[in-house]
Amino acid sequence: MRGRRARLDAEELALLADISAAVGDDRGVAEELTPVLRVSTREVERRIDDGASLVRRMPQLLDAMRAGELEAYGARRVLAVVDPLDDEAARSVDALLADKLVDAPETAWQPGNLAQRVRRLVERVDPGGQVERSRRARVERKLELAPGEHVMSSLEVSLPAEVAAACYSRVDGMARSLRRGGDQRTLDQLRADVTADLLLGRDPGVTPLEAAAMVSLHIPVDAALAISDEGCELDGYGPIPAPIAREIMTNERSIWRAVLCDPGTGEPVDLGRRRRRPSAVIRELVRVRDRECVMPWCHRPARHCDHDHEHPWATTDDGGGGGSTSVANGGPRCRRHHRLKDQPGWNTRYDPVHGNTRVTTPHGATYTAHRHPVLTPTRTAPTRDTSARCAARHDSPTRRVLGRDAPVHRQAVVAAPARDTTDAERQNDDSPPF
Repeated sequence: MRGRRARLDAEELALLADISAAVGDDRGVAEELTPVLRVSTREVERRIDDGASLVRRMPQLLDAMRAGELEAYGARRVLAVVDPLDDEAARSVDALLADKLVDAPETAWQPGNLAQRVRRLVERVDPGGQVERSRRARVERKLELAPGEHVMSSLEVSLPAEVAAACYSRVDGMARSLRRGGDQRTLDQLRADVTADLLLGRDPGVTPLEAAAMVSLHIPVDAALAISDEGCELDGYGPIPAPIAREIMTNERSIWRAVLCDPGTGEPVDLGRRRRRPSAVIRELVRVRDRECVMPWCHRPARHCDHDHEHPWATTDDGGGGGSTSVANGGPRCRRHHRLKDQPGWNTRYDPVHGNTRVTTPHGATYTAHRHPVLTPTRTAPTRDTSARCAARHDSPTRRVLGRDAPVHRQAVVAAPARDTTDAERQNDDSPPF
């Protein structure tokens, strides 16, 4: 089975390299292949880069894949090590590695062992480049947020080795001190909690972890004084259980904002403007309504996207304009897909009112998608008889926390169900060109 998987990986990577060489536009190819391969655009780009590097720089490693010896994951580990080298040096490493593996034991093909062997070969081929590679890697230090499962996420920071070791040593020492002082949390829990406390500027380990947050609960117009147990979402993460949402939202430091939705459509109330630059209210309503980039295969949270005029805004000679700056003419597009919209061969259309997206690629493939409403439409007009429901929930946990006379504008929260990430290559975090 491993051999078959390796051969299929080799065939795919070689094919992607051929397509990229023929078309000459890796970004455009990656966008077109995203719905075909059913992976993220960034993953398609990685595969294209890996395929091109194997064909051009590591042909013998590619032959090993075709022979069933190595899968794509192991090849990617090797390519990461040789990435800083020029093509000639990389081919030298490829030849030396092939010689070393002729009589090597089976364990030598383990990705970790293989990468370690390649590191030694890189130092042999380019002994003077170690300093430059290290300095380049330090310049590229970064912090990433990766959403996980069960309402958990990982925070990963890439730092110089000695700095990372010092950080861990300090956190570990503080955690062990708290443990010796009688704290009942495990060392893993304490290290995680101490790290969060230090980053949030609190006394490490003094209190259980908590943070002010915006809870993703939406309220229809006819139930503005009640909180629904369904549809709970954490901004930038996605759906979460209602009990967990309550635990977060009852934090007195949490920020609350009103978002009233039409119960007949499930959509937020629309507002319009005659100026080109959208107001904060329009931005917020578009963000809450669409929640992520309108491209069918892009899940970048709307709060990190550009506000795009679907019908272009333009000032005419008679003082009029083109498309209005309004929720009905606006949609979120990440920077990448905002630019792609006007590229030759691409036809992307989004209907902000009905939430329909239609995309046709330069090679004629067409994809469609439909936006899900923020709330499930009731299909009936709101009634005035809401007193019974309001009374039934008048003493809810939220009312007890906010106070019995808490104003309506502090009872609803905005949401973005798309899972957030902080990978700079996927987010294009430069400021939006309105």
